[in-house]
Amino acid sequence: MGSLGDLHPMIALALELRLRGHDVVINTWDGYAEKIAELGFEFFLLRPSIDPTDRKLLREVMDARKGPEKIIKDLVSPHLHEMYEDLMNAAAGADLMITGEIVYVAKSVFEKTGIKWISTSLAPLSMFSAYDPSVYPTVEWVEYLRPMPAAFHRAMFSFMRWTISSWFEPYRIFRRELGLDGEHDPVFQGKFSELMHFAMFSKVLGIPQPDWHPSTLQTGFCFYDGQEDSGQMPDDLSDFLEKGEPPIIFTLGSAAVMDARDFFDESAKAAKTLGRRAVLLYGRDNAPPKGLDENIVAFEYAPYSPIFPKAACVVHQAGVGTTGQVLRAGVPHLIVPYAHDQPDNAVRCRRMGVAEIIGRDRYNAANAVNMLRKILADPSYSAKASAAGKIVRGEHGTRTACDAIEDVLKK
Repeated sequence: MGSLGDLHPMIALALELRLRGHDVVINTWDGYAEKIAELGFEFFLLRPSIDPTDRKLLREVMDARKGPEKIIKDLVSPHLHEMYEDLMNAAAGADLMITGEIVYVAKSVFEKTGIKWISTSLAPLSMFSAYDPSVYPTVEWVEYLRPMPAAFHRAMFSFMRWTISSWFEPYRIFRRELGLDGEHDPVFQGKFSELMHFAMFSKVLGIPQPDWHPSTLQTGFCFYDGQEDSGQMPDDLSDFLEKGEPPIIFTLGSAAVMDARDFFDESAKAAKTLGRRAVLLYGRDNAPPKGLDENIVAFEYAPYSPIFPKAACVVHQAGVGTTGQVLRAGVPHLIVPYAHDQPDNAVRCRRMGVAEIIGRDRYNAANAVNMLRKILADPSYSAKASAAGKIVRGEHGTRTACDAIEDVLKK
């Protein structure tokens, strides 16, 4: 469940497992059915039926303050029985299921069937470590509390769980109706499979901590960017990248782009002020940005892996999929975080010395120009980004994860 940033790591695993001779089915929203069919995998519907291009819905779920509540109370909780039925259907006869972050019914399916189960997290934020505390949307000031002892951060997590406890009453009722423990926690402590949990992000973003679940294996990023389905490289973009200095690339991923507002128009102005070549990836359902010319070009979509390494800097929203691709490319970032894990991913990149941040509501041409000048003039950003890229490329996340999957299947 989620954006392409949530789906693509699973597709990366599916493609590699198929190459190794395994049969794979993918259980996800019906809005992705065509994409799954293009890849040649069997598709199973996972309700609620969500259109991942629904702009109004995506604006609501990407809202920094109300987004998590919208997901849990309006998307997941009313449809737990349907989700459970769909996952049971998809997993029937399978040897193993691998589930994403907000498929809250996964534990119930495991308890009812005994199927081997691997749970996953895509970003450090969802590990909820008191030893490596994260930054949450709308409370970015908690970064200043990072040096506090682990006991302080554990107390913060306890308070956080208490404040949102009422959101999960439908989940508790659902569990009791199945004859299972109604007090199970699907978010903070009970979401981890005892068999294996994948931390599917690079150690440059976060390293294993004493309070990570004991079954956790950190794999590194598992990359896929659409090139084996409809995500083809535009010919004109290939030509542009080969004919001049490295451009600044501006993108908002697959979800935040649905609420781009004036991001791309302001970005074009910034590039023009700087006198830099630029590529704007403005999304398939948006109008082309204003201010384009022979040096500032725009495309609805392009796969990240062939273009980010050719950038001088990438300006993005810090979704973990986009962040991973920029880190692998070894180029500096300017980050405009929206919601969920994005503020934390952004702060981690800044802490690493590879990025700077502009708040979403403060992003305009003038602020972008000032920050981009700083990044492009200081060689330390590029040097540190290059070093991080070597680490990410050496982790081979998909291979590491699939090796572990095959070990689990042999048990």
